[in-house]
Amino acid sequence: MDLTVFWFILIAVLFTGFFFLEGFDFGVGMSTRLIAKNKNERNQLMSTIGPFWDANEVWLITAGGALFAAFPSWYATMFSGYYTLFVIFLLVLIARGVAIEYSHHTHTDKYINYWHWLIFGSSALAPFLLGMLFTSLVQGMPIDKDMHLFGTFTDYVNVYSVVGGVAVMLLSLVHGLTFIGIRTEGVVRERARQMLSKLFIVLLAGEVVFAVLTYTSTDFFTVRPVATPVFLAITVACTLLAWAFATKKKESIAFTMTGLAFASVVIMLFVGLFPRVMISSIDPAFNLTIDNASSGDYTLSVMTKISVVLLPFVLGYQIWSYYIFRKRIHPTKK
Repeated sequence: MDLTVFWFILIAVLFTGFFFLEGFDFGVGMSTRLIAKNKNERNQLMSTIGPFWDANEVWLITAGGALFAAFPSWYATMFSGYYTLFVIFLLVLIARGVAIEYSHHTHTDKYINYWHWLIFGSSALAPFLLGMLFTSLVQGMPIDKDMHLFGTFTDYVNVYSVVGGVAVMLLSLVHGLTFIGIRTEGVVRERARQMLSKLFIVLLAGEVVFAVLTYTSTDFFTVRPVATPVFLAITVACTLLAWAFATKKKESIAFTMTGLAFASVVIMLFVGLFPRVMISSIDPAFNLTIDNASSGDYTLSVMTKISVVLLPFVLGYQIWSYYIFRKRIHPTKK
């Protein structure tokens, strides 16, 4: 396999892993204000992701590092062109991390309530911003022959990108609610199941709208006429299966299905891009591809050897941590 193809696939895997794992973190964060009624129930929910949330964010950091090393031109064009959006996103992540930590060290109800609201808001805004970023990117951006991106407000914020942001936020919430069903006992588990029964309808409607806009706003159905509808169908099928299993209180299978729905969307975006990494709306000749945006062969070769050696240890540690903290979280006494 060509090393540029290998690193494109690896970056796709890293982003898929991030959305799968961090998606339920965001969903649990949103649930603290949607299904929890008091401080103890919110603490119970946050305890479900306590051992995992910061490690899950490492997937995004690793993806960014791999992007910088393997495809420096892709990294430079995207991060400079999306500078404002990335700054807001990073500030949201920082605020979320601070709120999670400080909520455990604050003793007054007033400030605990403040940190919990910040957890809710940042957990909703982060997936929305990421959804906007990825959908606007695959729609095409004004990139010139020198790989400079000069976007206007409507290039970033338009119907397709907003729908994409809402879809990612909704999918994160549903993914988080199924995770709560796995990890909790008591009334919050029942409330999560009740909310899921309502949200699945909204999510399915959002997925249909997203699929229609993908057809009208991108060239994915032209360049990938088979793969694109197949992945969209898988997304909808997994959502329907998750709904069915959640109704039967088989939360573990429902969680797997919502995770696969998330993965299917991300994979569809990367498959639709390949071999491009960024699409120019000015001229297809200005597209960034895995060839004109990549590092040299020596750099890719060294990075490949390092990743093959280190990646199994990182994966092993994360699997071990999920195994150790696999028990359900019971309600705390008031």
